[in-house]
Amino acid sequence: MKLLSELKRRNVLRAGAAYIVTAWLVIQVVETILPAFGFGDSAVRYVTITLMIGIVPVVVLSWVFEWTPEGLRRDADVEPGDSIAPRTGRLLDRMIIVVLALGLAYFGFDKFVLAPARDDARASQVAEQIDEARREGRSDALIESFGDNSIAVLPFVNMSADPEQEYFSDGISEELLNLLAQIPELRVISRSSAFAFKGKDINIVDVGRQLNVAHVLEGSVRKSGDRIRITAQLIESGTDTHMWSQTYDRTMGDVFAIQDDIAAVVVERLKLEILGEEPVSRPVDPDAYELFLQARHLARSGSDEGLETAIDLYHQTLVIDPDYVAAWDHLAVAYDNRVAMGLLPVEEGALLARRATERALELDPDYAPAYTELAWIAMQYDNDLAAAARHLERAQQLDPDNTSTLGVTAVLLNNLARLPEALAINRYTLSRDPLNSAVLHNTGAVLFRLERFDEALESWGRLLELQPDHVGTHYFLGLVRLYKGEPDAALVEFQGESFEPLSVAGKAMAFHALGRIDEYESSLQTLIDRWGVDAASAVARVYATTGQIDPAFEWLEKMVESGNGGQINPIDPGFEALSDDARWNELLERVNKAPEQLEAIEFDVRLPAEGASVAPAPI
Repeated sequence: MKLLSELKRRNVLRAGAAYIVTAWLVIQVVETILPAFGFGDSAVRYVTITLMIGIVPVVVLSWVFEWTPEGLRRDADVEPGDSIAPRTGRLLDRMIIVVLALGLAYFGFDKFVLAPARDDARASQVAEQIDEARREGRSDALIESFGDNSIAVLPFVNMSADPEQEYFSDGISEELLNLLAQIPELRVISRSSAFAFKGKDINIVDVGRQLNVAHVLEGSVRKSGDRIRITAQLIESGTDTHMWSQTYDRTMGDVFAIQDDIAAVVVERLKLEILGEEPVSRPVDPDAYELFLQARHLARSGSDEGLETAIDLYHQTLVIDPDYVAAWDHLAVAYDNRVAMGLLPVEEGALLARRATERALELDPDYAPAYTELAWIAMQYDNDLAAAARHLERAQQLDPDNTSTLGVTAVLLNNLARLPEALAINRYTLSRDPLNSAVLHNTGAVLFRLERFDEALESWGRLLELQPDHVGTHYFLGLVRLYKGEPDAALVEFQGESFEPLSVAGKAMAFHALGRIDEYESSLQTLIDRWGVDAASAVARVYATTGQIDPAFEWLEKMVESGNGGQINPIDPGFEALSDDARWNELLERVNKAPEQLEAIEFDVRLPAEGASVAPAPI
């Protein structure tokens, strides 16, 4: 009892209670504040342990010392008449009451204001994680949902005496592919993947395994004057079993009927239950059709001369048949390609492509590829992402499984900074076109911007297996290595890049990271002197990556001034160093890519064959 009385007299119990209440309040505040500044649980534990230890010196000091008007004095040195312990006790009582009141106020504020906000944020984060998992898993589920209803149309072999007739055998193959692709119940591998086996001695079982299809349609074409002989064979790829074979000896005027008959046989043999009408070819003048096939074949040659000749042949086609919708659409795409290759001024190419596309839609307002082309024009020439979204929504309504539309959709989602959705679309497209170099490259680019570097390396590595000289891929592989802190490996990739401006830009960044400053400065100067504003994006990236903020913005301004501001992507690991600068958001606003501007653009994206939105909102 004497000890308890002494503890009360010296205010040890009150001091301890005041300390405990104050420490509790501090811990509550710390648990809320520190995480907001990036501190983890360890920081909160450190504060808690420190406060727990602090109770010991507080109790000891309260026992040994007394607070007097002259300051702290040893309790033994204070005369009983001079002690103000009772007054100090009452002060501590008031302090405890005030701290408890503050604690109750904080508790109420936390329960009714902070906690709901935390719960909403946590729920939003979990929802985003679930949505992303669903987006990435949905395309795989859709692929599996087709079961055995899948087919690849391999390029038919040209059996004509004239090897120049190859355009015709290729064209027939592609027309059959396009016809079958109109069947929603059938998964059809797209042209770029199916034609990857052209001229290769590979068995059907391997083709089926590489393309993940249950059936293969192959054949041959012989053309002599107006006479054609088309042989088609339907094969079960897993066993290399022939399910059907037929030879057609007809005239050119019957070519569309032959294509329709082959498509009908595929439907019958695969036991497909078509909900709507079976697709049929659009008959056109046979002479115009042959010219169209020649033009399309040359347009894909990749050469300046081939593209120029293709445009001339498209015009000849349209002289014979002015209402040939597909010819108008392909003519527009050819103009786009001439602009991309630097063979046609941007303004002129945009005008010609727009006119050709508008003519196609005048002839057929429901021609889906024309809306896809309008979306491309809106993105590439007008930097009007809202218009591009409207055109793509219409294209998807008309032909939801068109791989060209899916590809442009992924590009738009990338521009809108809706990267998980772009990734889902790309992965679904790869189910239809697994060997498509453009889609593999774009998939890697999206993963790169999401900073999922290892997955980006995998996608681009797959691309290089298929096409070792693919332009830009070694450059982007080098960027990944550089941003992962592997400058030596990055330099090797940059040195392997075939497109010289990108190779020089990449080497400049690698040299800087390796401390080889003279070589860095030399490479950067070469980039600026030789390519100037045409390489403005690469120059800006070099400056941003090396931490030189002002010149990075100067070169981004050059991009805007040259009309290429639309190429600036708001999410890019290479420009993270600029994101905290006020000029970055101002620049994005000028090119219509500030976060609030992108979020305002409505674009309801749906995966084909499902009809459900890929994601409810942009990231």
